[in-house]
Amino acid sequence: MTTWQCLSFDELTTHQLYDLLKLRSEIFCVEQNCVYPDLDDHDRAPNVFHLLGYVNNELVAYLRLLAPGVTYDNVSIGRVVVTPSQRKHGLGHQLLRQGLTHAEKIWPQQLIEIGAQQYLVAFYQSHGFTQTSDMYLEDGIPHVDMQLLQDPT
Repeated sequence: MTTWQCLSFDELTTHQLYDLLKLRSEIFCVEQNCVYPDLDDHDRAPNVFHLLGYVNNELVAYLRLLAPGVTYDNVSIGRVVVTPSQRKHGLGHQLLRQGLTHAEKIWPQQLIEIGAQQYLVAFYQSHGFTQTSDMYLEDGIPHVDMQLLQDPT
């Protein structure tokens, strides 16, 4: 069973911060063989939240919720990651649903914009996102922009 915590930067413990940065580094830098500036100062920007998913007290899933104006004009979700040992079991879908639920609580009825890796377009479409750009390279990886209007009900 996965347990979830959604915390601001100031609420993170040093161990939580270390674990989330380690997970992001293992996936985005090492696994994807991509050198890029992961530490972009957005982690500690006002109104940015970190969603952490734990199985047996081990961080296995993470995403970042960003307030309007931090990376896009609207709310954004980024750094979506699941540890390799937990993939193919639906945890990515659970993570995104949790992220969308928290985004709706924090910023009700707001448009959400993301820069998605192109190979994940169908994944995000299954959650209601629509593609809004042509493919572009970000850090050498094909991406597309996508949007989701949160349900106003």
